[in-house]
Amino acid sequence: MKTRLLRAFTLVEIIVVLAIIGLLAGVLLHNTDKIFGRSQSAVAGIFVSETMKVPMVSYRRDMGDYPTTAEGLQALMTAPAAKADRWQGPYLESKGGKLPVDPWGEPYLYRYPGTKNSGGYDLYSKGPDHQPDTADDIGNW
Repeated sequence: MKTRLLRAFTLVEIIVVLAIIGLLAGVLLHNTDKIFGRSQSAVAGIFVSETMKVPMVSYRRDMGDYPTTAEGLQALMTAPAAKADRWQGPYLESKGGKLPVDPWGEPYLYRYPGTKNSGGYDLYSKGPDHQPDTADDIGNW
């Protein structure tokens, strides 16, 4: 008579495997937030320091200076009333005629003359705290 050996996982082994999978999933979810948070900051940094450089320089070349704080970034998309004769734009393309927003859904802030870039302009995101002029601001300085 042949005896058949039954091979199977015990309940304890299955519980241990499920616990390990749960721990790994928890670690992955915790670190994913850190990874995406850093990438949002990187996107905002590239936008303010690189992406906007060409539109701003082109505007300055045609108009003689950067847009004023009052004109803001909107001057890159529509001609300021007092300067329409020299305006050669639009200098910035956007979807639906709206100004771009930062990765947190907030508008980018602009000042000219700049307080952090003397002789230039300040262009920055308020960062993840959504508060201007704080340590987590991401700017072109």
